[in-house]
Amino acid sequence: VQLVESGGGLVQAGGSLRLSCAASGSIARVNVMGWYRQAPGKQRELVATVTTGGSTNYADSVKGRFTISRDNAKNTVYLQMSSLNPEDTAVYYCTFGYLLYRPDYWGQGTQVTVSA
Repeated sequence: VQLVESGGGLVQAGGSLRLSCAASGSIARVNVMGWYRQAPGKQRELVATVTTGGSTNYADSVKGRFTISRDNAKNTVYLQMSSLNPEDTAVYYCTFGYLLYRPDYWGQGTQVTVSA
């Protein structure tokens, strides 16, 4: 499975960004896609996940600000990020797998920088 991310960039605090990630390859019908992030000097952490059935899961730090969604026909996952703050600055990684919290594949990462 290959994952191609897009949509990162620089935004001011309070602004919004939308990340996209398209999966290709041998993909089983039932799967989990998600986003993790890693800020400088910190461990990688879960941001959000979504199953093919539409069940979502969010880190407490992004609840109410970020929305994860997917288009199963396109094998694409999206992360709409709003009310961004500098603490959201990180490299965001798209993930794909078959068990929740256990990604099997990772994207190359896309940088999100939020300026104060």
